Parts: sequence; C-alpha cells; structure tokens
Amino acid sequence: MSAPARKRTRRADAAAPAADRCTVTVCRGCCCGTPKVPGVDHAAQLRALRGALDGTAAVRVTDCLDACEQANVIVVQPSRAGREAGGRPVWLGLCNDPDVPADVAAWTEAGGPGLADPPGVLDLYVFTPSRRVRENVKD
Repeated sequence: MSAPARKRTRRADAAAPAADRCTVTVCRGCCCGTPKVPGVDHAAQLRALRGALDGTAAVRVTDCLDACEQANVIVVQPSRAGREAGGRPVWLGLCNDPDVPADVAAWTEAGGPGLADPPGVLDLYVFTPSRRVRENVKD
C-alpha cells in the first residue's frame, strides 16, 4: 500500500530548485541598510521580506550594488519560467515603505517578472541602473 498523498505546503515549495522560483536580492551595503537611510528599520524590513517570501522566492543579501542614489535597493529576478517568457530583473529603489515586502511577496506569488505584472505601487520604485551596475546581478 502506498503512502497517503501529502498536502503541498509553502515550506515544501521552499525545497524547489532556486531556478524554479524568483530570487529577490536585497542590497545591504554602503548606503542600503545603514543609518545613511534614516527612518527605516532595515533589520525589520529584511526579516519581513524573508518572512513574506518564505517558500515563494529565494532571498539573498548582497553588498553594495552601487546604486546608492536609489538607496534601499531590491532586485526581483524572474524564475526560469519568467525568463523564458521574457522577464528580466526588475530594480526597485528607495524601498523605504513598510508595505514593500508584502507587495514584493504578492508579485512573486503571482509569478514575478515575465509572468505577472507587479502591483501598481511597485511601479513607483522601479528604476533602470546603468549597464555596469546591472551586471552585478546576474539574470
């Protein structure tokens, strides 16, 4: 007799290969995540982002992405399916609002770049860094 089927959970999805999920890169270098950006609890924001994305996207923290004029940068990279559908990394800057983690989570749960449009409020944060800066985050 075979084992009963298990209900799939967000935790189980976390074991999926990283390429099958979006990756969210959070800058925490020179300006981002430091007192140079006042009024933001950077540690709480990162905890909220990790909690909101648990099981739906991989979260990685990186040193300075050299986009300091947009300090508090988050880059949402598409999943494999998103890349195949034409999605490319989306750079979000000045992400100082406490609702950003929930907005990013809603987008990645819907499929992320290439598969779903971001919630309208995230359009306010989108910017295009220089080609040199974009090369720091591989897609």
